[in-house]
Amino acid sequence: MTDIGRPQNDDSAGRVAYQGAPGAFSHEACLVLRPWDEAVGFETFAQAIDAVRSGSCDCALIPVENSTIGVVEPAATLVATSGLEQVGEVWRRIGLHLMAVPGASLSGIRTVESHPVALRQCTSALQQLGLKVVEVFDTAGAARDVAQAGDPTRAALAPAGAAEVYGLSILRNDLQDSAENRTRFVLLSRRAA
Repeated sequence: MTDIGRPQNDDSAGRVAYQGAPGAFSHEACLVLRPWDEAVGFETFAQAIDAVRSGSCDCALIPVENSTIGVVEPAATLVATSGLEQVGEVWRRIGLHLMAVPGASLSGIRTVESHPVALRQCTSALQQLGLKVVEVFDTAGAARDVAQAGDPTRAALAPAGAAEVYGLSILRNDLQDSAENRTRFVLLSRRAA
């Protein structure tokens, strides 16, 4: 169970559910691993899984384990109890970047917003920067909120792609505590592909 690619006999596009806003790690994984499918974002892992159960999406790509912090909760428990079949899995490198509105400076940043799992992957770096941590539902959602607020004292911790999506400037690259930071994603389906 390592291939997340298209089944050999399937040439139809489908819908793949993920948790997060456009630019999130799960969204990027969907675009890279299943480019023929429409990626559909949901605010919670439970909502993404429910979309597969209900049939509104054909599959879901969900992160369940990270090499730095271990099991990704509540995602792993939701996957284990979903009743859905795990039809594929893949490990992907995760780079976390500090981003803010154009013109903001690192010395002026007071708070950093991101998903709790992402924040835990950067504990040492964030402590060194002395920033107040704000937990939100998603990495890319944090980037979107920082962009919309326009406040140069706020930063988001998110994938580099989120900076491009929301027009932010990257102040620091690769804040994750481990250079080998990776996350395991599983592909869920109502039936085996």
